[in-house]
Amino acid sequence: MSNKDLSNWLVVSDIDGTLNNKLRQLPKRNLEAINRFVLECNGHFTLASGRNVESLRGHYKKLPIAGTPAVILNGAGVYDYKNEKMLHFSPINQHAVDLVFEIYKKFPRLEIEILTDKNIYTLNSKIFSPVMASSDRIPHINCKKVEEIPRENWGKVIFLGMPPLITKVKKYALSLKDTHANFMSSSVSSFEMLEEGVHKGTALLKIAEMYNIDYKHTAAIGDYFNDYEMLKTVYLSASCGQAPKALKDITKFHACHCNRGAVADLLEYIMDEYKEE
Repeated sequence: MSNKDLSNWLVVSDIDGTLNNKLRQLPKRNLEAINRFVLECNGHFTLASGRNVESLRGHYKKLPIAGTPAVILNGAGVYDYKNEKMLHFSPINQHAVDLVFEIYKKFPRLEIEILTDKNIYTLNSKIFSPVMASSDRIPHINCKKVEEIPRENWGKVIFLGMPPLITKVKKYALSLKDTHANFMSSSVSSFEMLEEGVHKGTALLKIAEMYNIDYKHTAAIGDYFNDYEMLKTVYLSASCGQAPKALKDITKFHACHCNRGAVADLLEYIMDEYKEE
């Protein structure tokens, strides 16, 4: 493969189940392809995740991605790790904040995580929240009452519980009108909320704008429904082999299973098929 100048490209990847395999490890093949794309072809590569700044940091630092800002909190923020600066943040409006407490009142068995621009607060932490806290390995502020949680600068809210409970919460939330919020499924045991109109795709476009990258040179890869809007936003959309059919139906490129290097599949395709323009 000859080197090409792909500095006019932006490729964005989800992390768990996309960049990393099912054991949350980075396949060697993905790392090698990212090295070629960034260091040899000058392409822009970065990550888009539901994680906050600190939780994403370790994954970001493993990659040679030349200081390209990352998407955090499923699109609520764009963070520059090179200069340790939040470049963009879309807080949840107060109407939607009130709605979270209404949902909690209706479903008191819910566990809730609230991710702000700086901290993570948990409410009714029993089973799922402690597991997530252990996985993130970063401090969580446990609250027993809703009044203990600051109401400013919420980036993302995660509703957690057993699948039957989350199904009921999802059905209820989506039945409401004028919520001024964006809801999305992230797993069978979690359901998330962001500011209205905010998702990974909106943040991705802000990064593309920073580098003056044309829409036809934007690409993204993901594996689940919290990637859905991002994949609909870009020109070259890609899904992992294990992704749900609904995701594959909207994507142009179908990569292999994440365990075998799905990100490498996409990057190798771009490096093989697209020439300097």
